[in-house]
Amino acid sequence: MPSVRTIAPCLWFDTQAEEAASFYTSVFKDSKIEKVHRYSQEGQEVHGRPPGSVMTVAFELNGQKFTALNGGPAFKFNEAISFEVRCETQEEVDFYWEKLGAGGDPAAQQCGWLKDKYGVSWQIIPAGMDELFDDHTSPQAQRAMRAMLQMKKLDLAALKRAYAG
Repeated sequence: MPSVRTIAPCLWFDTQAEEAASFYTSVFKDSKIEKVHRYSQEGQEVHGRPPGSVMTVAFELNGQKFTALNGGPAFKFNEAISFEVRCETQEEVDFYWEKLGAGGDPAAQQCGWLKDKYGVSWQIIPAGMDELFDDHTSPQAQRAMRAMLQMKKLDLAALKRAYAG
């Protein structure tokens, strides 16, 4: 079987690839923009982009590589794909919720999910939450689920209180 060096998501934007990569690298520590590639004159009849405009941006968020592509308006993000941000503390949950949710669609916020200002979906998940749902048939897990379904941003302390009854 062939070996794969890495798997990295490619995010398709209309024209906001560089802006989005700059935004994401400002939110996550240990992040950086690695390379910006630009469209050339060649192939303009296919890509339709002005020569010199941004084609792709290679960037990294906490060690995870991404590519942002300015591919035009043909495709839009939807909730079928989201990025999980696993947080150690409620303070981290609050931070990422505020930063990534700023300018996003408030109607897309539910159960720890949000959509950012570019339409990308994120799940902001506190550490310790998974254990609340280990036994999905237990009354404790049922109470925690009921509480979670009422939340936009997840509150682990409130989920634990619901779990405990």
